[in-house]
Amino acid sequence: MYKLSKRSLTNLQGVNTNLVKVVQRAIEITKQDFMVTEGLRSREQCCINYGKGRTAQQCTQKGVPAKYAQPNISKVTWLNNPFASKHSQGRAVDLVPYPVDWNDLAKFRSIAEAMKQAAKELDVSINWGGDWQKTKDYPHFEV
Repeated sequence: MYKLSKRSLTNLQGVNTNLVKVVQRAIEITKQDFMVTEGLRSREQCCINYGKGRTAQQCTQKGVPAKYAQPNISKVTWLNNPFASKHSQGRAVDLVPYPVDWNDLAKFRSIAEAMKQAAKELDVSINWGGDWQKTKDYPHFEV
């Protein structure tokens, strides 16, 4: 049986209480240990994320200061509005396997199974980014 680390608990502060309950139940029933890498996202973090993979001009067109532009790295968000993420509303979390392995999708799927089971038990409707049709976001869960 696993438990959430101090860092994971800190990263759940400000997150929707139902989603927090699902994460807490999922860690109890999961076969794959995981950690919460992000919950409630600040405006600055929205700017940082949006700047990844975008030019200064692309950023400023969306209200993101040019200083956040990092055109030479991979995009991490595909939102048209950089501030529309459910993270910025406390309605999303990112969970990654522990120890971190970004390339083992089976570990992300195992976490998703636990999250879906926990959500069902608690009668909370969640969406997993791994089920999205266009761009997959395996760490992402939202209410």
